[in-house]
Amino acid sequence: MPSEKQIEQEIQAKGLTRPRLTPQDVDDAIKDETYTTLPSGKVMVCELTLQNGFTVRGEAAVVSKENFNEDIGRKISRENARNKIWELEGYLLQQRLHEASQIPVDANFIGGLTSGGTIEPLTDSDFRASAKDSGC
Repeated sequence: MPSEKQIEQEIQAKGLTRPRLTPQDVDDAIKDETYTTLPSGKVMVCELTLQNGFTVRGEAAVVSKENFNEDIGRKISRENARNKIWELEGYLLQQRLHEASQIPVDANFIGGLTSGGTIEPLTDSDFRASAKDSGC
């Protein structure tokens, strides 16, 4: 199975760069992380706190307590928590794209959707540069 890094390289090589999430976007959403081994001694829980304060959790568990390893539990539980961020951030980007499509044409607004999915007005210098490039 290809790694996340290999998949990202393939996506970029194929020029699939329209608004989308990247592994870096997911990592940038994480503000803090904590780990807890449950009293059974067989379960590790990772809680990731996102930049906006929302939290997601992932867990890793073993059948035999003797097989529990804290380092492995941390890696697996973190990856399981991180995978949840893809869905949340995907929803957020889709919502931003939807909202951007609902903006009425307004002569007083000149801007567009950034690669990060936010709607930003063009600065005067950016506007002038784009007008020059388009032959206006």
